[in-house]
Amino acid sequence: MNVISIEQATQLLNLAMSKARSSGFKPMGIVVLDASGHIKACAIEDGASMFRFDIAKAKAWGAIGMGVSSRALGQRAKDNPNFFVSLAATAHGQFLPQTGAVIVKDSSGHILGSMGASGGTGDEDEAICTFAIESIGLHWA
Repeated sequence: MNVISIEQATQLLNLAMSKARSSGFKPMGIVVLDASGHIKACAIEDGASMFRFDIAKAKAWGAIGMGVSSRALGQRAKDNPNFFVSLAATAHGQFLPQTGAVIVKDSSGHILGSMGASGGTGDEDEAICTFAIESIGLHWA
């Protein structure tokens, strides 16, 4: 079974936080989920707003639930808003189709989990996730 280890999740978290700091982004909330949507690692930086973690988790949860990045989900939501409103309601508010979360894959393309961030722009959030994933030799989608 392909799983994201606690060591990998912790590395991803630390690398993303470091990248956010070196890039001068606002304080972040970051979460790494396993393939079942369970939290493997998370952190909220000092000074982050109270919503950062919930937003990061909802982006990552939606991504792993649908098997694509939250950027892709945001694009799909534009074409089918009623379906995505229904998804958010079904997920009890844990589903957010906004840029900032990606799928984490191993070198064989197996899905290990997802990673989401909130604090900067959607592009900044996504960039720190993809940087971290690539830094430890994993892949993202």
